[in-house]
Amino acid sequence: MTNTDGLPRVVITGILGFGRHHLENARRLESDDLLRIVALVDPAALGSADAFAPTPVFADLGDALAAHPADIVIVATPIGTHASLCETAMRAGADVLLEKPPVPRWDDFEHLLEVARTTGRSIQVGFQSLGSHALSAFAADAFDLGPLVSVGAVGLWSRRRSYWGRARWAGRRVLDGELVVDGVTTNPLAHAVATALSIAGYDAASRVDAIETDLYRANPIDADDTAVVRITGEARVPVTCALTLCAPPEADGDGPRVIVTGTRGHAVLSYTTDVVTFRDQRRTFDRDDLLTDLIRHRRDGHPLIAPLAGVGAFMRVVEAVRLAPEPQHVDPAFVRWQSAGEPTDDAFPVIDGIVELAERAAASGATFAELGAPWAVAGHDRRLATLRVDGEDIAEVLDGSGTMPFSSPHPYLHPIRTLGGVTLSARHPADHDWHTGLSLTVQDADGVNFWGGRTYVRDDGYVRLDDHGRTVCDRADGTDDDVRLDLRWVGPRGDAILAEQRRIAVRAAGNDGWVLDLEARLTPATDQPVTIGSPGTKGRVDAGYGGLFWRLPACRSVEIFTSERRGEQAVNGSAAPWVAWSAEFLAGPGENGTATIVLVADGAETDRWFVRCSDYPGIGAALAWTEPLRVDAAGLVRRYRAFVADGRLTAEAIERIAARVVEEPA
Repeated sequence: MTNTDGLPRVVITGILGFGRHHLENARRLESDDLLRIVALVDPAALGSADAFAPTPVFADLGDALAAHPADIVIVATPIGTHASLCETAMRAGADVLLEKPPVPRWDDFEHLLEVARTTGRSIQVGFQSLGSHALSAFAADAFDLGPLVSVGAVGLWSRRRSYWGRARWAGRRVLDGELVVDGVTTNPLAHAVATALSIAGYDAASRVDAIETDLYRANPIDADDTAVVRITGEARVPVTCALTLCAPPEADGDGPRVIVTGTRGHAVLSYTTDVVTFRDQRRTFDRDDLLTDLIRHRRDGHPLIAPLAGVGAFMRVVEAVRLAPEPQHVDPAFVRWQSAGEPTDDAFPVIDGIVELAERAAASGATFAELGAPWAVAGHDRRLATLRVDGEDIAEVLDGSGTMPFSSPHPYLHPIRTLGGVTLSARHPADHDWHTGLSLTVQDADGVNFWGGRTYVRDDGYVRLDDHGRTVCDRADGTDDDVRLDLRWVGPRGDAILAEQRRIAVRAAGNDGWVLDLEARLTPATDQPVTIGSPGTKGRVDAGYGGLFWRLPACRSVEIFTSERRGEQAVNGSAAPWVAWSAEFLAGPGENGTATIVLVADGAETDRWFVRCSDYPGIGAALAWTEPLRVDAAGLVRRYRAFVADGRLTAEAIERIAARVVEEPA
């Protein structure tokens, strides 16, 4: 296609999501003869292509650019696709308007900077708030604040459950083994972070010295919906952003705001309305459109408002959030679910005290934990040991001390890896916060829930009760291949229920993989026997879980089998010498791959295998499948061995391995 009128040719990707706004804006500019829209890209829009006529709709950006060369490509697609689409556009000779956040990890950011340098193309990042003329007014000290002392941001939004169901990637840190990093800090309220950073003078990544994160989630999602992020840098004032999607709807007021404090006073910018409030005055500012600015940049070289390199400090925040441990779940006792209509999609959570806490955090520069929020945690689960095989780190032993009480804190192993680096465990997932790697725990020991979550009650189902216990580590010692733990199973009133001695050993298994050997001895903490139960002993069919449990990351192409049975339904509840799980594990970039786990149990004839695949991926050995189990002074001893290998193994190979694993001493 020949560009006959000299106007920049524009292709827009992702037109059925937030890209609708970009399409409307581009059409407005097209009517003003500032550009020409030559193609649209969205595979989901192919069925409704007539609605966009005469502009053609494509499923693939490369195909669209081959048919309709472009000067500008607008990328408004899921976060994980940004890097590849931007590179495709730039290598085809186009500049890019890229929706925020730019990319989900630092390596992608640096790669795009290099592609932009080698192709000579430009990337404008879609932080519309950076186009506000209020920012230049702050830079010129138009409000007579004096030298800056601090900058804070407060975002108090409310989002319904349906918000997290609008797309598969919503609220995910990883999806199908690829990074997403979609949370309140990096996406919904990313403008608050970027605007605060800009006012404080943080643009390039080199301006940032340190970033501290305090991340939480009240919704059943992987990412943060409530957070404090604190950014500091040499010769720059600190920036503290307190953000939530779990506030009362009325708390939003004039919208998210940035509080700028100087030696002579402070001013507040509502960045969604471009209104600055200072000394009882309100002043409204104009805003430059980012696409118009990109066109101007192409025409006369005018500096971009939000060039990719200029949001490097924000990308440091994204990377810090990505590398942080999973956001802590807010204990349900501090969350009030409300509804404006149907209780399913219309329901939204409100965290107790969140409005006051967020405002205090932004004003003081403190995190929620430092402010003593009752639902905040002072730290994460602490490492007790690192297990190694042939010099390779294959598992961490964690104490569970940072787990919220509702999830019954207990020690566990995570991450567990193959020798090839495939991660085989998950912890605190969105669906079951109390699932933590590989653990040994039960849902009922003399009426105490050591498993976590709601308690199963006969005839009533799962009920929230104040019956949660915790398993405390009194001693941990050993080597990097043989660790011994002395544990106390403590009830909600602080009384000891069980004492446990646990040994965890690992060893190489020829060239095939490695073996985990876990042996536990449970004895009553008093002179009275202890009864162990499960949902299965209380009437729930095929759910006698409790004992050894291994929560796996997302998987696909799963095979579950024993020597005699195959498939989730057939294996669950069965008794067999071993059970195998073979799949492609999708924990995240650099951690994905195909692997096989074989579990062998030395237990009683009543023990059963517990497996879940359709609801969530998990495998274990149950102690009390349908009948309660009595633990007396003689104690309860169980030994479990797991063979871990890269790749898929046949049933014949597993039979040989299982026999060898059983015969070999620990």
